[in-house]
Amino acid sequence: MIAHKFLATGAVGPFTGFRWQPDVWVDAEVAAPCRQGIHACRPEHLPLWLDSELWEIELEGEIVAGERKLVAQRGRLTERVAEWTPGLAAEFGRFCARRTRRRVGFLPILGGFVFDVDRLVAQGRIPLAAFAAARAAELRDGPAAYGAERLAQASWLADRLGLERAERP
Repeated sequence: MIAHKFLATGAVGPFTGFRWQPDVWVDAEVAAPCRQGIHACRPEHLPLWLDSELWEIELEGEIVAGERKLVAQRGRLTERVAEWTPGLAAEFGRFCARRTRRRVGFLPILGGFVFDVDRLVAQGRIPLAAFAAARAAELRDGPAAYGAERLAQASWLADRLGLERAERP
């Protein structure tokens, strides 16, 4: 199975500190989400795992499909997604800010989210800006709006990155 994996600069796992090498298989005893295994994502998961580098990853063995990620027994990086750049990340942040501004505008209490998202984008804290945009949607329109906002973000990313369109599993 082909999936994607966000990594910190230098192909480093942001949670484990593991340094990946392209085209080298990495094995785990089991695929246990959040505990053990090779974690990756589908296009609809992309906004949840943003980081400096985006890679295509091949997964094998047992693969567990979770609500927000994939976990496999075995994986290897195949190629870096060249389209994911700091410029595209900033553009994505501005997309989130525009959506937040349109959704909550100057509503009492929620209007602060517009300022927060703009500030986070200016600071280059794009993952947090995307989360704040989804939270603003949820607080204005209910729990389903959080998922809908994340799906809109995922679709925007998939389109710009030339990936299969994001959709709900």
